[in-house]
Amino acid sequence: MTGKEQRSETDTLLAYLNAMRQAVVRDCGGLDDESLRHPGVPSGTSLLGIVHHLTGVEQHWFRRVFLGDGVDYDLSFAPAAERSADEVIADYRALWADHDDIVHAHPDLSVSAAAVNPGEDALDPLRSIVVHLVEETARHAGHADILREQIDGATDL
Repeated sequence: MTGKEQRSETDTLLAYLNAMRQAVVRDCGGLDDESLRHPGVPSGTSLLGIVHHLTGVEQHWFRRVFLGDGVDYDLSFAPAAERSADEVIADYRALWADHDDIVHAHPDLSVSAAAVNPGEDALDPLRSIVVHLVEETARHAGHADILREQIDGATDL
């Protein structure tokens, strides 16, 4: 990009969201299933739990709230024991392109969601949903950095 070109608001927001998504997955790299499931804090949060949670959060906001599909997605930090870490991470990665496509399909980021987020009074605009997901993913990327450091000391992934 030259100094004269500017990214659109959509491209800027998605660039930040994708950077945070990648950061979370990067923190999981090179670890075995047991390490990824290891609770690093008293609440029981694990690296794989963060990935599982963020998968549900994205589905909730893009599909349930914005598209109005009516499905209740699993927002917990507890991936099913029978699912491998590779499967949980692959599921998270697989939805990125679909969710980015949803955003790109609506160039007016002020367009309202189809459904009200439970506990709220009004429809959220797409812009707020994407900004919320950048914030949520960034917060959990920081948690993932700390959990990874506790596992093997890695700090420069």
